[in-house]
Amino acid sequence: MLTATGLKRNELASNGKRLMRHDGRQVLIVAQDGRLFAIANRCPHEGYPLSEGTIGPGCVLTCNWHNWKFDLASGAALVGRDPVRTYEVTERGGEIFIDFSHPPAEARRARALRGIEAAILDNDRARMAREVARLERAGSDARDALAHAFRFCGGRLEDGMTHAHAAAADWLLLAERAETQAERLAAELEPLGHIAWDTEGADEFPYPETAAEWNAAGFVAAVEAEDEASAIAHIRGGLVQGLPYASLRAAIGEAALAHYAAFGHCAIYTLKAGQLIERLGQEIAEPVLFALTRMLVRARREERLPEFRGYAKALTEWDGSGNTSTRASDFIGLGIDGALRRTLASSGRPARELYDALLGAALFNLLHFDTVFERATDNAIADNVGWLDFTHALTFANACRHICEERPDLWPRASLQLALFIGRNRKYVRCSEDLAQWNIDNRRAFLADATKALYDHGIPEPIIACHRLKVLIALEDELRAAPDAAWAEIACAAVNRYLHTPMKRHHGLRTAAQALDFVAAEG
Repeated sequence: MLTATGLKRNELASNGKRLMRHDGRQVLIVAQDGRLFAIANRCPHEGYPLSEGTIGPGCVLTCNWHNWKFDLASGAALVGRDPVRTYEVTERGGEIFIDFSHPPAEARRARALRGIEAAILDNDRARMAREVARLERAGSDARDALAHAFRFCGGRLEDGMTHAHAAAADWLLLAERAETQAERLAAELEPLGHIAWDTEGADEFPYPETAAEWNAAGFVAAVEAEDEASAIAHIRGGLVQGLPYASLRAAIGEAALAHYAAFGHCAIYTLKAGQLIERLGQEIAEPVLFALTRMLVRARREERLPEFRGYAKALTEWDGSGNTSTRASDFIGLGIDGALRRTLASSGRPARELYDALLGAALFNLLHFDTVFERATDNAIADNVGWLDFTHALTFANACRHICEERPDLWPRASLQLALFIGRNRKYVRCSEDLAQWNIDNRRAFLADATKALYDHGIPEPIIACHRLKVLIALEDELRAAPDAAWAEIACAAVNRYLHTPMKRHHGLRTAAQALDFVAAEG
């Protein structure tokens, strides 16, 4: 609907511009090359007034703050990224009329989603935030942006699911707990920025178009054979049949624990994929489960490495006859083979008893991680360990508990793999230091404060920030399941130390020294 402005062309300023206000909006009217234009006065970048900009040849308006340039006719950003809003303008009887009506909500939604795609490709966090805010102004939920991002980026994940997916469920949980609109949006933006980070510069790696009727045993066999086409076919078939994730989860959990794989990521991602689908809805199941399946197929199988080969033997020896009661202290200080033997000795004990002992030992290791190894510049490559090598034992254990509560037959695999975590980290544990300063008196307050801090964590790398959140949510979940567990106190102290010990995130000297040694050894 055209609205009279009360202005005539000859009333525009000598520079051909005139600023007017209408219903709380500032609109810039421009006369250039015999044409009239009307655009929003706020630069879509940071909001500076375009009325202070410069009009150049070709009907181009430059915002002088950051040199963004806009086509006055379309609003497209010729230099810069976000387009500027334009309005239909016409002249009748010498008077200027403008259509101030908003475009339809669906058009604004589509425009915001296109902007989110562009922001992902540019890995532009600030624009992601602006576009999500615009999406919400158009009446959509910010979670629509995340679902759209996972669909948009799905084919660019060469190795399948990443922590962007795995942590998204927890970021959405944090968003639900937000006390302000800004906190909620900050949490929802985290996985959006993470998937952009993970796919920046990536090529397309499309998923196979195969389809087959869902068969749990067939899916597990396909993953075991590293046959992505067949595994995807089963997933696609299950989704076509309308099966919810709950109907697929048992088989996926079996595939995830079939090997001591990818440092526990398979089990962790299996749990988090389900939680993500719960929070975003079944329509996101396909890109999430395709990414998870590819990750399961391509995951490295670490029990094939020399130091972990005792795992396969221990698994064949598991007969449930070991009846030695066990505590966390029984595992502390044990290497890989010792931890496996000790686990077998308790194979007939209640699953929860053995789980608590293994988790307690893993948490002891986390509390006593010797950070000298993280800071060192003369490590062997095999000793490039850090906090995340230890926190993964907690998040892996948490995932295993959920998987095995549904599939108790998988407890032997989960227990022995937890033993591998304990044994592999023994070398990097120092028990002599007094760590009483990390003890927590009020668990609830500690968890609340620690998660609250994540709305504004200040950590540039998404992988570091998301691990903090995942560890806190896993700890919270474990404490909820067993508030009186023997490991509860040490768990809080361990996570407290992890969160408040500076992490060395860039290893320039170590990387250079190891590269020189590596190339020298090539001969």
